[in-house]
Amino acid sequence: MAHPQTLGIVLAGGLARRMGGGDKARIRVGGMTILERVLARLRPQCSGLILSANADPARYADTGLPVVVDSVPDYAGPLAGILAGLDWAANHTPEIEWAVSVPSDCPFLPRNLVARLHQARVEARARLACAHSGEWRHPVIALWPVILRENLHRALTDEGVRKVDQFTARYAVGVATWSAVPVDPFFNVNTPDQAATAERIAAENPEI
Repeated sequence: MAHPQTLGIVLAGGLARRMGGGDKARIRVGGMTILERVLARLRPQCSGLILSANADPARYADTGLPVVVDSVPDYAGPLAGILAGLDWAANHTPEIEWAVSVPSDCPFLPRNLVARLHQARVEARARLACAHSGEWRHPVIALWPVILRENLHRALTDEGVRKVDQFTARYAVGVATWSAVPVDPFFNVNTPDQAATAERIAAENPEI
């Protein structure tokens, strides 16, 4: 592994309101669920994987992965899920100093995500790094130093910070950019129409 050991945090804690409250990570795209695709794409890039999900852990028992829940109440969003993952890393894998966060609804994640994020961090001499494609920056698809968890906990609990980019704006952030043509690797599925689009993309681009 060319980059430092990195824990993968898959964020599966969303309420999926636009999908009618269902588990969008279990939608099938190209013969696999989106979650299966995310795990398959991320596993070779990471030293280990965990799921951050505010749900009964038995719901994800088939993955064989640890499931962590938010320590911050009231569904505080992806930052709380990231914090839960960083806390888990500090307590269970203290030898790992980095974590990458990805949502569970992106079926086409790039195979070089972690390496490129580390490269962007090093080149920018930054504390963090995040992904970018097309016209969009993706603050949730990001590289985090585990040591930052205390600052993140304070921001969530004492300052009421909820948006990822509101927190990361406090630090230098490296940006790794991918082309969105022919397929945006960070296309995400939030609605039934987007699920249909993802199925079409998978059919037309089997190499991804």
